[in-house]
Amino acid sequence: MLSRLFRMHGQFVASHPWEVIVGTVTITICMMSMNMFTGNDKICGWNYECPKFEEDVLSSDIIILTITRCIAILYIYFQFQNLRQLGSKYILGIAGLFTIFSSFVFSTVVIHFLDKELTGLNEALPFFLLLIDLSKASALAKFALSSNSQDEVRDNIARGMAILGPTFTLDALVECLVIGVGTMSGVRQLEIMCCFGCMSVLANYFAFMTFFPACVSLVLELSRESREGRPIWQLTQFANVLEEEEDNKPNPVTQRVKMIMSLGLVLVHAHSRWISEPSSQNSTSISDHKVTIGLDDTIPKRIEPNMPLWQFYLSRMITMDIEQVITLGLALLLAVKYIFFEQTETESTLSLKNPITSPVMVQKKQVEGCCRMEPVPEKVFKDCKVEDLSSKEEKEAVIKPLPLENSHKPNFMLGDSSSSSPDSSEEEKETKFDIPEVPRPLDECLRILRNPEQGAQYLSNAEVIKLVNAKHIPSYKLESMMESPERGVAIRRQMLVHKLPQASALLNLPYKNYNYSEVMGACCENVIGYMPIPVGVAGPLILDNKEFQVPMATTEGCLVASTNRGCRAILLGGGAHSRILADGMTRGPVVRLPTACEAAEVKNWLDSPEGFKIIKDTFDSTSRFARLGRLHSSVAGRNLYIRFQSKTGDAMGMNMISKGTEKALSRLQEEFPELHVLAVSGNFCTDKKPAAINWVEGRGKSVVCEAIIPANVVREVLKTSTAALVEVNINKNLVGSAMAGSIGGYNAHAANIVTAIYIACGQVR
Repeated sequence: MLSRLFRMHGQFVASHPWEVIVGTVTITICMMSMNMFTGNDKICGWNYECPKFEEDVLSSDIIILTITRCIAILYIYFQFQNLRQLGSKYILGIAGLFTIFSSFVFSTVVIHFLDKELTGLNEALPFFLLLIDLSKASALAKFALSSNSQDEVRDNIARGMAILGPTFTLDALVECLVIGVGTMSGVRQLEIMCCFGCMSVLANYFAFMTFFPACVSLVLELSRESREGRPIWQLTQFANVLEEEEDNKPNPVTQRVKMIMSLGLVLVHAHSRWISEPSSQNSTSISDHKVTIGLDDTIPKRIEPNMPLWQFYLSRMITMDIEQVITLGLALLLAVKYIFFEQTETESTLSLKNPITSPVMVQKKQVEGCCRMEPVPEKVFKDCKVEDLSSKEEKEAVIKPLPLENSHKPNFMLGDSSSSSPDSSEEEKETKFDIPEVPRPLDECLRILRNPEQGAQYLSNAEVIKLVNAKHIPSYKLESMMESPERGVAIRRQMLVHKLPQASALLNLPYKNYNYSEVMGACCENVIGYMPIPVGVAGPLILDNKEFQVPMATTEGCLVASTNRGCRAILLGGGAHSRILADGMTRGPVVRLPTACEAAEVKNWLDSPEGFKIIKDTFDSTSRFARLGRLHSSVAGRNLYIRFQSKTGDAMGMNMISKGTEKALSRLQEEFPELHVLAVSGNFCTDKKPAAINWVEGRGKSVVCEAIIPANVVREVLKTSTAALVEVNINKNLVGSAMAGSIGGYNAHAANIVTAIYIACGQVR
């Protein structure tokens, strides 16, 4: 019931932030401008001469008050330091607003409700600072910061108020009752301190329930990006904040203990204030009368003010004692440390305390640096200087190598790190390079490039681009001709940016900290970067009594999860069993003969044992692994299609079988000189296309697998029934595939699963 009320309150406050903020500020100003409970205009030292009890002010009291102020300042400092560990500037700003407004409300209450002077706040504020708790305020802010839209901000604030509101209310009630016990002690100084404490708790609670959630909602609404409409406040640290707060709900036992304590304290207050007070009032009236007779000299006397009120307050504020100087000095010292020296300490602490989430923050900075679009060549060297060896007679320009751009240490390295980064000894050498701002003439750049002692490292990016445009450097050889492949990729990106309709097209494509030596001449050309893909794992998969963990690289949501659920069903069913039925990769060239009869003669020769043996020996001589298994040939007019089928071991083997096929065709031309090779691949393979011949004859490894899944596992894990699976298989896989004219097994697709495993495991390795 209480949670529902607090949820409704949070929804209202977050939905109407302007109204709540204006109303709260208006009430506070009214409280400050109207003296509701007292009309006393006495101001000691200005219009009244108040007696001073200096003999009652002990040095120990001054020391205790100074220590209290210092502890309060340190407490607030550590509160904001803990907030900074979260890495969100929004939490810091919102918490600062919360603290300032709560302090303002508390000051108003102290001045008017307790009839205190403005200069008396230095005694009251330490108690407010010691009792303020930013943890619940930051928790509510984290609820809001975990949102993706403004509507979700309101819902999350309401949810946070439903979770935190009852707890905070009970805590405030218990604190007021506990601190309020001190107001009945009879010791005047202790009563004033406890009264300050109660007012602090109430002011903090008032600000948390009204001003703070409205301010959070308004700040986040004004902080949205106007162009894309997405929030700029959302951080990865807050992705699971709702689940964490659900797990950290208050202990019901603790809540019950607090409620019982509250009831007991209410009885104590009722007994002390309303039952015991009348009996003690009569006994103390006589003594009070005697005391007042002797204190006539201590009654304040009215005097005429000799200065304006604002000047009086200003002089009182400027005049500081030694304890106030100590407090102010500590506050300024901590403020300077927090503003100017805390950032580096916070980053190092984050990396040590949270090694899992801290790379996310560090990597974000690296991506902003490494994925940023490179500047145009004309502006590449605008900040560089020209170093001249000056003499009295002449000046000679000095050519020095061009340094690579400074980058952060990579979070990960693909391939051998030693081949992609220079030696540590070279990194330690500090060399100053000076490159001319204006690119040098083409002839001079070409001379530097062809000079064995200089080379491309003595050229700027703009000069290299000039050589590429002049066809002196092939674009596809940039990696091999530069001093590092990474620089070649960077230059190619610069050239490509000017040809794209949007200059920011490559902004989010990384290219640094990659081992391009594994790419050059192997798997990709004209490289402009790389695309990181998340890799998940499904399993364990029990296959032939062996346990496997299946890696899957994909950006398709739920693919790994659904595969993992299938692995679990197979595991509970006792595992899967498989057998290889056939193994043979194929390549089907097309050749042409002068006549159809000659094409038939070549076919008959290939089908004969003698012809097959000759072709097999030639084919097998090209590889240690490829072994020709069979030849399947078909005649279409003068064309002859020959399907080479070979075992390739664990590799897919398209390269090795193509090499063997080419050698076999050369041997076949020796037997039939009139034979003309049209194409090494004549789509008779058939590669990368659906074909009936692949289903009938097989291509690659033909495998049969089986798994027996019990009915209860189908119900509990797969969330269906065997009857439903059978019906879907008939109507979808059989009838639906026939309606679509499918070629092959008429089964459910697994292409995305195979592709994800293929990308994660590599092409051949």
